[in-house]
Amino acid sequence: MADIEAQNEKQPEVAAIFKKANSAIALKFEDVVYKVKFTKSGFCGKITKTEENIILKGVTGKVLPGEMLAMLGPSGSSKTTLLTALGGKLGGLLDGSITYNGKSFSNSMKRNMGFVTQDDVLYPHLTVAETLVFTALLRLENTFTKEEKIMHAESVITQLGLTKCKNSIIGGQFLRGLSGGERKRVSIGQEMLINPSLLLLDEPTSGLDSTTAQRIVSTLWELAKGGRTIVMTIHQPSSRLFYMFDKILLLSEGNPLYFGERSQVMDYFSSIGYAPAVPMNPADFLLDLANGVSSNSEVPGTVKQNLVSAYKSNLANKLKSEVHEIDDPSQDGLNDKQVSRWATTWWQEFSVLLIRGVKERKHDSFSGLKIGQVLVVAILSGLLWWQSDASHIQDQMGLLFFYSGFWGIFPLFQAIFTFPQERRMLGKERSSGMYRLSSYFMSRIVSDLPMELVLPTIFLTITYWMAGLKGSPGNFFLTLSVLLYSVLVAGGLGLAIGALVLNQRSATITGSVIMLSFLLAGGYYVTHVPAFISWVKYISISQYTYKLLLGSQYKPGDTYTCGGAGGVCLVGDYPAIKKVGLDDQVLGIVALGIMLVGYRLIAYLALMRIGLAKR
Repeated sequence: MADIEAQNEKQPEVAAIFKKANSAIALKFEDVVYKVKFTKSGFCGKITKTEENIILKGVTGKVLPGEMLAMLGPSGSSKTTLLTALGGKLGGLLDGSITYNGKSFSNSMKRNMGFVTQDDVLYPHLTVAETLVFTALLRLENTFTKEEKIMHAESVITQLGLTKCKNSIIGGQFLRGLSGGERKRVSIGQEMLINPSLLLLDEPTSGLDSTTAQRIVSTLWELAKGGRTIVMTIHQPSSRLFYMFDKILLLSEGNPLYFGERSQVMDYFSSIGYAPAVPMNPADFLLDLANGVSSNSEVPGTVKQNLVSAYKSNLANKLKSEVHEIDDPSQDGLNDKQVSRWATTWWQEFSVLLIRGVKERKHDSFSGLKIGQVLVVAILSGLLWWQSDASHIQDQMGLLFFYSGFWGIFPLFQAIFTFPQERRMLGKERSSGMYRLSSYFMSRIVSDLPMELVLPTIFLTITYWMAGLKGSPGNFFLTLSVLLYSVLVAGGLGLAIGALVLNQRSATITGSVIMLSFLLAGGYYVTHVPAFISWVKYISISQYTYKLLLGSQYKPGDTYTCGGAGGVCLVGDYPAIKKVGLDDQVLGIVALGIMLVGYRLIAYLALMRIGLAKR
C-alpha cells in the first residue's frame, strides 16, 4: 500500500471530488407488485396446488435528485424487497414500472448506482485503505490512471471520516477490528467510489447507537445535497434522523400507507383521523400505525385496512398523476451505447483480485495450525514406516495408498469451503458488475496454488526419506509429481462440490461420502470388486493416484526377496500389484487430467448463478 501513502500529499485536491454527482437521476416506480409462487403439499407429500403470495401490493413513488427517501415499516413489511427491486437485483414475478430518468435498468445505470446491503460484507484481514483501493482499482474505469483511482479511495476515506482508522483491519466475528459504525461507513465508501448518482441503502443504521446513526445519516444527507438521489430502508429512526429525510414511504405487509413529503406526513394522518394521543417521535407513531396500533377506539384488526383504504382514496391517484407530470433530467452520462459492460480489462481484474486474494487468505493458508497438522502427520508416518525394507512390499504399498488417501482428503476439505465462505462477497461484487466471473475464478485458483503445492511437498520430503523408499532423484521427483497432480485434482473436486452445494455442512457431508467411496474403490482394501459396482474405480481419484504412485516406485521387471530362502520374485507378479497393474500409466495421467479440467469447469458453471437476479 505504498501507493496510498504517496497520495497523502494530494489531500487538498481530494476533498472536492465528490461534492457533486456526475449526473442527475430521477427514480420513479409505479404499481410495483411482487409475487412469490409456492406449492402446498398434502398427505404423503402429494402436491395439492400452487399458490401465490403477494409481497408488494402496488407501490408507487418518485425520488428526485437532491432528495432522500426513507422507507419505514415494521419487520416483514417488504421494505428490503422493494429496495432490491429498485436496485435491479430482484427477478421473478415482478410487475409494474421502475424507471431511471424514464429508462429501464441498464449497464449505464448499474455504473451510476450504489447498493449498500444491511450486512457489511467485507474481507476481515484487509485494512480500510486496502479495501477501498482494491475496490477503486476494480470499479473505476480505465479513463482514470492508477494514481487517480488511489486518490479517489483517499477522498472517500476523508469524506467519510475514516482517516484515523484507515490502516486498521476490518475485523470480523472472531477478529478484532473496526467498530460497527466504521464498518458501515466502509461499506458506503465502497459504493461512493464510483460517485453514484443513485444510492440505495438497506438499514444503514441497524445495530448502531444513536450518535453513530446520526453521523451516518448526516453523511448521506450531505451526499444528497450534492445532487444525488438517496433511498434507504430504516427500521426505527430517532426524531433527529426523521427530520433529516425529505420523503417518507410507509409500508405495512407490502401495502403502501403513505408516500409524500416528510413535512406533511403527520398532517395527512391527522386529516384521516389518526393523531398521536401524546407528543412523541413521529417515526414511532408511524410504526404503531403500520403495526395496526392506534389510540382511536376502533375494532382490533381494522386499523391497517382503514389505512390502506385511505391511501387508495386520498393518495394513490394523485401520486400517479404526479409521477407522470415530472420531467426526467438530462440523459448526459447515462447513454448505454457509450458504456461498456466492464470497467477494466480482464488482466487488470485478474491481477488485482490475485493480490487481494493473497493478502486476505495468507493468514489462513499458512496458519500455524495447518502447518503443524501436516508436520505431525508427516513425522508420525515417517516413524511408522521407518526405513521400510524393500522386501516388505505390502508395507510400502500401504504408505503409497496412504499418500493417495491423505492427500485426497486434505485438499478436498480445504477447497470445499472456498465458495460457500465467499458466496456473499461474490454475490455482492458480481451484482454490482465489479468484475468478470472468469477473472475471479482464475485468480482464486492461482492464489491457492502455494498452499496446495507447498504443504504436500514438505510432507513427501519428510516421509519419503524416513520410510526408505527408492532413493534415486528420478523416483522421488516422479512420486512428488504424481502427488501434486493428485492434490490439484482433489482440490478441483472440492471446488466443484462447494460451488454446487454452497452450504458448508451439506458440502462437507457430500465430500466425505464421495471421497470415502473413492478410497474404498482405490484398489487397496478390496481387490476383487463385484462387477455390478466395479465402475466406481473408473471415476476414483484414489485409484488412479495409487496406480501412478506404484508406477513411480516399481517396474514390472523389478525383483524383491521372497519365499524365505533368499528367493527372488518379480514385483509385477505380486498379487496386490498385479491386480492394480503397473501398465497403462498414460491412461491414469489422462483420466486425472480430464478430472482436473472437468471438476473446475463444473465449479465455474455452478458459480455463474451467483450474483444474478433470478428470472
